[in-house]
Amino acid sequence: MNDLETISPEVLVDAPPRHHGLLPFLGLACGVGVSNIYYNQPLLLDMARSLHVDHSRMGTVAVATQIGYSIGILAFVPLGDVIERRGLMVRLMAGVAVAALLAAFAPNLAVLLAASIAIGLTAAVTHIIVPIAPELADDEERGRAIGTVMTGLLLGVLLARSVSGWIASFFGWRAVFFFAAASNAAFVPLLLRKLPKLPPHKPVRYMQALRSLWTLIRTQPLLRESAVLGGLVFAAFSAFWTTLVFLLGSKHYHLGAGTAGSFGVLGATGALIAPIAGRIADRRGSRTVVTLGLSLLTLGFCTLWLLGYHIMGLVLGVIVLDLGTQATQIANQTRIFGLEPGARGRINTIYMMIYFLGGSLGSLFSTIAWAHWGWSGVCALGLGLLGLAALRHATGVRDATA
Repeated sequence: MNDLETISPEVLVDAPPRHHGLLPFLGLACGVGVSNIYYNQPLLLDMARSLHVDHSRMGTVAVATQIGYSIGILAFVPLGDVIERRGLMVRLMAGVAVAALLAAFAPNLAVLLAASIAIGLTAAVTHIIVPIAPELADDEERGRAIGTVMTGLLLGVLLARSVSGWIASFFGWRAVFFFAAASNAAFVPLLLRKLPKLPPHKPVRYMQALRSLWTLIRTQPLLRESAVLGGLVFAAFSAFWTTLVFLLGSKHYHLGAGTAGSFGVLGATGALIAPIAGRIADRRGSRTVVTLGLSLLTLGFCTLWLLGYHIMGLVLGVIVLDLGTQATQIANQTRIFGLEPGARGRINTIYMMIYFLGGSLGSLFSTIAWAHWGWSGVCALGLGLLGLAALRHATGVRDATA
């Protein structure tokens, strides 16, 4: 029997150092969970050929996964404030494995779409894991704890497309979903073995938790600020990554989508700043890290605008852009998880919903900018979004906890 089988929320909040060893494990679990959202993106052409479907129709698979993910965040993440969380994570990880198997055996587009929605729904387990990190550290080390877990999540986001492409190139697209099923299924016994039971701080009823989302938005100005700022930053970040494949395929590079996926490996260097940003947030405050992140993002987009048609300029811009994005994300989550310990699941729901809404809008507007003004239009859009984020930052909450 696990010697940490049941730990009260109060004990976890004042966790002794022995619990810190769980943070890298939680980071790995986050990386495995979030990867499921991005595995299908490099596979769309292969799946279209295999299932004899038009390319444009197969694009709905990626959309279905994102829709499922958004619904999953809204439906499942608040449950972290309602029921015991280890059991919830185990059930969702098992659900991802089953959904991935369904995708691997999908005989047609309809089944693949259903499986993709299910993958997105259950992959929301990632955002049940993240709010646990600050419970395993003292308040003065909250940023460092979040940074450790977020390193795994960010690596999962950035490397998933590359891993998917590599597996598919050797074994076919169905092998990617078999890999996803196996990796998620492996975490079912690992979660049961390594984690204690994690009861909610102050159990509430599910419908009460959903109704309280608006109350939190209305009464927490720092949450509103962080969510809007995060959404604008992710919009700028998504604008770049959505149109990168167009730039690489243009007359300046003549490179394919595979090269764009490989830039995810390069962008993974940005995850290295996560623990550093967390430590700076603990020592000097989250506002300092937000300022640093926005400065790096601005420098990154300026580099991409001026030097984006030269491969080394593109490489440098990608690295700086990712560093700035991850620093800002760590700072935002460090401060929102310090607001209401008993409502961290719901706080994370609000933040991530606005965050991904921003990313979707950034992707949409970037394709319009590319169509009308090319790469300069995309970079101008990114800098404009960052300007709005900087304005929100400059007019935001100013106190010791922000």
